[in-house]
Amino acid sequence: MAGYLTSYVGLFAPHDADVPPVTSIEIPLIQRDYAQGRTDGRVPDIRARFLDVLHDALTSGTKVGLDFVYGDVEGGTLRPLDGQQRLTTLFLLHWYLGHRAEQINDRQPWMSFSYATRPSARLFCRRLAMAAPPPDVTDPAEWIVDQSWYLYVWKHDPTIQAMLVMINAIHERFRDCNALVAWERLVSADDPAISFQLLPIDEMGSGEELYIKMNSRGKPLTAFENFKARFEREISWAGEQATAFDHRVDGPWSDILWRYRGNDNIVDDAFMRYLAFITDVCEWRLGRIPNADSSENRALRLFGAEGADATASLSLLFHAFDTWADADINEEFRRLFTFTHTAAAAEDQPLLLFGTDRNVNLFDACCRNYDTNSKARFNYGRTLFLLAILLNRANPADGFPRRLRVLRNLIEASESEFRPNRLPALVADVQRIIVDGSLDEIKGFNRAQAEDEQVKWAFLDRHPALATALFRLEDHYLLRGSLQAFELDAETFEHRAAAFETLMASSAHWRDLTGSLLAAGDYARHRNDRDLQFGSPSNGEPWRNLLTGTTRANLANTAKALGTVLDAVAAGTSVDVSLREIREAFVEARAQEENFDWRYHLVRYAAMREGPSGIYASVGGAMGYQICMLNKTQMNGRHRDPYLTALVREAQAFGVSEPVFIGGYPESYRWLTLPKSGTALRNAPHGFILRPPPQEEFLDAFRRFCTDFGVDERLNLAIPQRLRGGRKVDTEDRVRAGARLLRSLLAAGL
Repeated sequence: MAGYLTSYVGLFAPHDADVPPVTSIEIPLIQRDYAQGRTDGRVPDIRARFLDVLHDALTSGTKVGLDFVYGDVEGGTLRPLDGQQRLTTLFLLHWYLGHRAEQINDRQPWMSFSYATRPSARLFCRRLAMAAPPPDVTDPAEWIVDQSWYLYVWKHDPTIQAMLVMINAIHERFRDCNALVAWERLVSADDPAISFQLLPIDEMGSGEELYIKMNSRGKPLTAFENFKARFEREISWAGEQATAFDHRVDGPWSDILWRYRGNDNIVDDAFMRYLAFITDVCEWRLGRIPNADSSENRALRLFGAEGADATASLSLLFHAFDTWADADINEEFRRLFTFTHTAAAAEDQPLLLFGTDRNVNLFDACCRNYDTNSKARFNYGRTLFLLAILLNRANPADGFPRRLRVLRNLIEASESEFRPNRLPALVADVQRIIVDGSLDEIKGFNRAQAEDEQVKWAFLDRHPALATALFRLEDHYLLRGSLQAFELDAETFEHRAAAFETLMASSAHWRDLTGSLLAAGDYARHRNDRDLQFGSPSNGEPWRNLLTGTTRANLANTAKALGTVLDAVAAGTSVDVSLREIREAFVEARAQEENFDWRYHLVRYAAMREGPSGIYASVGGAMGYQICMLNKTQMNGRHRDPYLTALVREAQAFGVSEPVFIGGYPESYRWLTLPKSGTALRNAPHGFILRPPPQEEFLDAFRRFCTDFGVDERLNLAIPQRLRGGRKVDTEDRVRAGARLLRSLLAAGL
């Protein structure tokens, strides 16, 4: 038996001798419940779009094909193995429009429709076919439930409940149409508005095998099955290209996606995700910001609006699929990208990608995860990478690996720029970089990074032998392409890059490095008008915050200090020794000058550099003697006064804990309280201030101590200071002085 084009009513009409007659339709036991009437997930939206397609076909003069219905015809009964959902909806649509148009006076052949899945669903279909609602019914589902033949237990049957939902949805969509005209177009024998291909299974193997092969793709309702017919009609303006789409979508393009099907063997969802990606990209290329409408509706408007924009977009759509037809896609992406850092960071090697998604096959990742409304699944960076690949496959360039690396660097530096309103500019930038090979007029990506990419490009043009060293440094996980903290000096660059890799390979040297950098210069960056960012002894992210994300001019002090340290490490025989010598030389020089400023103390005492965030909160953005060492990025978390922390350790005072504070401001008082008497001391710009014990039994001892130790009437213990650069600076080591004070308080019984 050959397949043939028919309509729902046409199934029951007489056919040629080689086509067995159909006298009834029965949904077989192997099928699932009717799903198009479900109310969960995306089904309501998909149902609405499917009814839109049917409505347009019955009211606008256009026709729609609903693809293939696979089934077995035996003894006059058609048992569909694929097409159950569509046939059920068509049965309900005929019932509704027939009665609305008052064209059903007696039982008709198409009413022989039933479900074998449940006796309740079978009985409901039989009763529904005989029921005749009034043409002006306002709520057909409610009318059905109110009938005497409707059984109360049917409310627990999911198929029946789904049918009731669909009947009301049909009513909402069709109640304002001319029911008689719609009915006549629906049941036309010569030119039906809605048709499908019936394909018998006797030519395709057993029904069980076919069900597993074909119906396993069917979730309750796939978006693409209901979208495709409408899309084909919308692009009919494209002539031969529209016909080509029809052939490709069920042929070569499905074959491409079939390689990346999931365990459920579904490719339709993958198709819709990739189409959503293409739709978004096309809108961004046209300078549009996609609205909140579904990607399916936007695609219909974009590709269906005849003109130059739709022509260009349709061209990209075809290329985005056709380019993979004869390619080993996995191998193509393995050749381009890797997540493994290697020593051979050359242009002919795969480009290192960063991030938690370890799938280098961006086509596969897009088909599995692209979501217009959730960029956490397939983020903007991956989107721009995939666009770059497609652009280059359309117009291959000799310098593509280098251009792709530049794009990688820009993506990594532009996290704050990745916002929906900037996507048109970002997509235009990708076009300039990948197709034109130009870094001029970059408007979407981080401007500082774009400018530095130009600087690096010119540097390598002059010194091509340094490409491997520069690429390796760009590939460092803390830098991710940003080298603004490195002076581009051909004489020093290679050994500095190697020293940096050694230092930053793990956190083993980081605490020493924070001190050595500070000895080499005031290398910190201002985060705001209060906080400064230094390196961290234990965490990598503060180093990235310190070394990247701004211009070379803003990182000049950081680059100078870093260069000094890297030169010393490169020239030395031991990293630890080199770092220690830098600190010791600085501490000795400051001591000889009696210049015990904040830098001296932070270099001298490792305890003052233990904050895991590397952030210090200061008064007015100036480091000095009144600072807080933050554990996290805000002062409402745990933080310490680094001077108090260091003096407690220096004093080696048994029973006295290092104070930890929560909340407050840098100007707030932070007291170190002694556990025995409650006497307290705090650090102040001019020295230390004491607070007397709250219990009277310790007051006499406290007064004697103050007299003997030289504490003044205001309980101040001043540190000798002199003016340097307009600021008062200690002339002796404040931490040692504080440690002596703490030990003496304890010795006095306080």
